[in-house]
Amino acid sequence: MRSVDPRALRQSWAMSDSTNNQKSSDIEAVTPAGRTDLPPGWLEVTSMDMDAQGVARKPDGKVVFIDGALPGELVTANTHRKKNNWEAASLTEIHRESSQRVRPGCPNFGLHAGACGGCKMQHLHVAAQVAVKQRVLEDNLWHLGKVKTETVLRPIEGPAWGYRFRARLSVRYVHKKDKVLVGFHERKSRYVADMETCKVLPPHVDAMLMPLRDLIASMQARDTLPQIELACGDDVTALVLRHLEPLSDSDKTKLRDFAAQYHVQWWLQPKGPDTVKLLDEGGEQLSYALPDFGINMPFKPTDFTQVNPHINRVLVTRALRLLDAKKTERVIDWFCGLGNFTLPIATQAKEVLGIEGSEALVARSRENYAENQANQTHGRVLAPTSFVARNLFDMTPAMLIADGSADKWLVDPPREGAFALTKALAEIHQARIGAEDAAPLPANAEGWTPPQRIVYVSCNPATLARDADLLVHKAGYRCVLSGVVNMFPHTAHVESMAVFELA
Repeated sequence: MRSVDPRALRQSWAMSDSTNNQKSSDIEAVTPAGRTDLPPGWLEVTSMDMDAQGVARKPDGKVVFIDGALPGELVTANTHRKKNNWEAASLTEIHRESSQRVRPGCPNFGLHAGACGGCKMQHLHVAAQVAVKQRVLEDNLWHLGKVKTETVLRPIEGPAWGYRFRARLSVRYVHKKDKVLVGFHERKSRYVADMETCKVLPPHVDAMLMPLRDLIASMQARDTLPQIELACGDDVTALVLRHLEPLSDSDKTKLRDFAAQYHVQWWLQPKGPDTVKLLDEGGEQLSYALPDFGINMPFKPTDFTQVNPHINRVLVTRALRLLDAKKTERVIDWFCGLGNFTLPIATQAKEVLGIEGSEALVARSRENYAENQANQTHGRVLAPTSFVARNLFDMTPAMLIADGSADKWLVDPPREGAFALTKALAEIHQARIGAEDAAPLPANAEGWTPPQRIVYVSCNPATLARDADLLVHKAGYRCVLSGVVNMFPHTAHVESMAVFELA
């Protein structure tokens, strides 16, 4: 394969037609017809959608979404689903191949029967993947939020392979084949893929897949073990075994022998996540470091942590640089989780408040703060920091004001976004400017001031765009910066960051 200039790739892909990333409800607005000079049945792929499908148009303008096709390719495809204004199809032949098409790095990737569904973009050069995701971000901000960022941030990138330090691996004993499968589900299927290797997992975990299959096959409980959850720290690899029935002593012995051989910790989960416990007490604690801030983050294997620790370190550093908290400023970290951003902010700000929906995570945040405060060296101390558990999907202007003014916010919500939070902020602004139909200001609002800057870390460009719409058009902010974060290489997941400042 010839070498490819990543910068040229990003430039060319950034120029791709972006309108095809719209939902089917918006397709009516995309009217240009496809090429008419092609042989019958041939299609020209012009872009990619949010599900990593190639997008083409028939001569009559009807949009076709094609699994496995890349922009710039001439293809034929087999339609397997038809709607009034669009079709879904599978790639059957490539007549002109894209220069950005590459050989997949994993044998389980593809369109063939039994292919793994964990990745969607291994056939696309990783630099082009980033360009696609940047375009998706820009499309969502504009089409859904009517927001154009003033400056595009350089993408945050890292290793494309061996990056996935968290994974939920399905387990299935197939009686007919007398075989155990451990891995991700097949494409568009409930069946577990027959994977002997997985190149996005850390190499030492990849090397354990076949031994894990052998281990499960040897256990008495092999029929009642549906899942193994992987959680890697900097020095510890934890495996959480979901078991539907109590394990026998002999099965536990086999787990211990495996742990000793492969240097892993076994955790058992008989029911819900709150039942997870170590097979044997003791041993090293799961943790990851944020060396730029002198912070160490202990966690449990079922706690939410970022999948990609390499990207997370860069993400935290950039977020705090953009936040630019001063020793004179109060900062609120919304959806704070374990304190992934909160504790680094506490090395820079005057005061920090972390707010999270889960009581368990809040308790863990307090523990992490206390441990890191005790371990600070060279006379450094963390700023006074408090943590509160609250349902952030039920925020109101009154609740927002009760939390007090803050100079800056860090917002890192789940895929659902931060609609209630941004809506409350918008409602206060609308009331203050005397907008028609605005609700009256809550009590004690006179002395409350909105944050001057908001750094918003997103794992869903659609909900980011929705919230950006409120911030820019209703709450008095400008979107000054935005850019993608390639947290999940080879997948269609689009992580991003945006910065809003009071206009």
